[in-house]
Amino acid sequence: MNPPPTTPPDRPPLPTGRPIRLLRELATTPWPLITAVALALAATAASLSLPLLAKEVITSFAQDRPVLTPLAWMCLAAVAGTAAMAGAGFLIAQAGEEMVYTIRTRVMAHTLRLPLATVRSHGTGDLTARITSDALQLRQVVDVGAQFPLAALTVLTTLIVMTWLDWVLTLVTVTALLLVIAVLTTTLRHLKTSIINQQKSNGAIAQRFTAHLEALTAIKANRAEPLVTTALAQDADTLRRESLTSARLQSVVPAVTQLGNQFAMIAVVLTGGTRIAAGQLGTADFAAFLLYLLQTIPSATTLTSALGRLQAGTAARDRCNELLALPDESAHSPHTPAPTPDPDAPAITFHNVSYTHTGSHTPALTNITFQTPPTGLTALIGPSGTGKTTTLTLIDRFIRPTHGHITILGHHQNTWPLDDLRRHITYVDQKFTLIEASARDNLQLGKQTPATPAELTHALDLLDLTDVINTLPQGLDTILGRDNDLSGGQRQRMALARALLSDAPVILLDEPTSQLDGINEQRLRTVLDELAQHRTVIVVAHRLSTIHHAHHVILMDHGTVIDAADHHTLLQRCTPYRQLIATQTPNPNPTPTPTPA
Repeated sequence: MNPPPTTPPDRPPLPTGRPIRLLRELATTPWPLITAVALALAATAASLSLPLLAKEVITSFAQDRPVLTPLAWMCLAAVAGTAAMAGAGFLIAQAGEEMVYTIRTRVMAHTLRLPLATVRSHGTGDLTARITSDALQLRQVVDVGAQFPLAALTVLTTLIVMTWLDWVLTLVTVTALLLVIAVLTTTLRHLKTSIINQQKSNGAIAQRFTAHLEALTAIKANRAEPLVTTALAQDADTLRRESLTSARLQSVVPAVTQLGNQFAMIAVVLTGGTRIAAGQLGTADFAAFLLYLLQTIPSATTLTSALGRLQAGTAARDRCNELLALPDESAHSPHTPAPTPDPDAPAITFHNVSYTHTGSHTPALTNITFQTPPTGLTALIGPSGTGKTTTLTLIDRFIRPTHGHITILGHHQNTWPLDDLRRHITYVDQKFTLIEASARDNLQLGKQTPATPAELTHALDLLDLTDVINTLPQGLDTILGRDNDLSGGQRQRMALARALLSDAPVILLDEPTSQLDGINEQRLRTVLDELAQHRTVIVVAHRLSTIHHAHHVILMDHGTVIDAADHHTLLQRCTPYRQLIATQTPNPNPTPTPTPA
């Protein structure tokens, strides 16, 4: 089973960031919608003809004429109208699904290009709600968008015919409809606000539930299910209350409409009876008028319910547009050709770089300056929380410096278009993340050209992954994740194999030895040796074996660079370095613990 492509081959790439305009989105596939509208108009015309034909049947009975011909026309109009309405419904559904596909794809593509800080601030659950519940609300807009003008046309046309039959009865009907509209206007205004709050609550519970599922192992291990369930129940209660408010307002819409229709019917019957008794209205005309009134009631109900659904759809559209309005990572990326890497320049240079995380008042990095050689292994070391991972994320421009600047391969970081910058860098994070795709695709993420079978075999053998891949149901074509997930150590070796297969001249590894045993650590050193021959490898390291193996060591503490040199030089001149090394060096002559008397 191969993962579906992000963009089908028969569709052009979709733009992101542009706000959603529902009519414009529907206009991208106009013919199904135009045909649907034509069929719906034909169905409306057929339904409008039925009362007039019924009037003809009643007149024929009254005048003792044959009724077969008008009766046959009534049956034909009913069948044709039903068939046209069914065809229109299918085509409208097709147009709606096409629109939702387009919007979902744009929202997903834009979300994937947002800065990491923006994604984290919104939360994965809330962002997921934009392509699930919000998209479903948008889907309703298409049905309503087609129903609303047709229902309005039906009501308008019916009122014209009713005016032709009897203007006094029509005036009574219109008065009742205006009273209904006046009441509904206020209700619908509050309904939109309620729906927006409901969607926000939906995103909040989705965010919390997603976060708890990701931490499910820790929750089970610490028997925290009751605590987590209580927090989720509170979010669910908030959603319940918002949903009830929305449901209460939505229930008012059809109730008020029905009440208005009933009062209109009572008023018409009373007025019509009075006019028939006075000889001002014929029985056949009154019967036709009543049929038109009965036909108007469903269309008027459709109009009012459509207004409620339009409020939900426009609220969902506004939420999606809020997301699309967020600037993506390319907002500050230059649109010039990528610079040519300088092979003789330091691969990475930090010039007085400082960085403060959003919402924090304490800098994570303060005026750090260092450079790495064009090739070889550089170890970035220091106590936990000193900014080592932050330094790596700055190199790959996941975040941008608060002060100072960074030079990549001899050029200012801001002169690199973002895609070109990351094409020259391979980053392996602390979690050794794999995506839900085939093992083959995971091994080749970021690679410009597909790896040859020999390259894949070499990488798998070097990291002892050949047997792991062979045990998967479809080998390299197995989709990783869910039922075919890998262990932590296997995921780590897969990520390292990806770095080995990469074309990038700069390799960033964040604590690659955290889940490796002694044998696999030796394999890692072999991989690092191979990578460092012709590339720059920067490793966040804690183990002495990796530090001793490095050509260049950068010592950090409290967000600053203490010193940088090779291992032996730092041992001689840097007291903090010696102290850090001493904490990881076993004491060959430990003092024996006295035995109590």
